Amino acid sequence: MIKLLIKVKPNSSKDEISADAENNISVKIRAKPVDGEANEYLVKYLAKEFNISRSMVQLEKGATSRLKRIVINIGQVEFDTIIKKWKR
Repeated sequence: MIKLLIKVKPNSSKDEISADAENNISVKIRAKPVDGEANEYLVKYLAKEFNISRSMVQLEKGATSRLKRIVINIGQVEFDTIIKKWKR
């Protein structure tokens, strides 16, 4: 199980994930931050990017904030492999 602190930028022109050298993750999503729409979209988008089911991704904290704590039910090795493609 991996816990991530993600900075979310809703209402973006495209969906995009990036990570810096310290594994700080930033996610741009097209969904608008209205009535939880962006949170639901974020969970679905992360599940798609990690190639896992939606139920394996949970928003733990930050429902009304741009800084969110997400729990993803995968192993560290899988996470390290996936995050490499996001690094800039």
